[in-house]
Amino acid sequence: MTALRPADRAAHAALDKKASDVVILDLRKTTDFTDYFVLASGTNQKQIVAIADAVLETMRGLGVKPTHVEGYPRGEWILLDFQDLVVHVFTEKTRAFYDLERLWGGATRQEVTG
Repeated sequence: MTALRPADRAAHAALDKKASDVVILDLRKTTDFTDYFVLASGTNQKQIVAIADAVLETMRGLGVKPTHVEGYPRGEWILLDFQDLVVHVFTEKTRAFYDLERLWGGATRQEVTG
């Protein structure tokens, strides 16, 4: 069995907290500031915080700490930057408004399911 890459581990941590529409964008051919985005949606602020906390705990278990964290106070879009991986946890409305999938349309998209 091969080890899951950190992006997969983060995505599955989000799914464990019932995140919806979990997607990994492979940005390695598109940009040089990160390799992957993980995008996930939650239904309310409490769930979004729980999803972000689960991702942080999973990454901490891998020995990886975020270099930057944003969005906890408002809970509409939490960003967790791990350098080679950036995790975005949104409300559905905020995700639709910013539409990162369209913005990074040149990236390879992988839908993640439980």
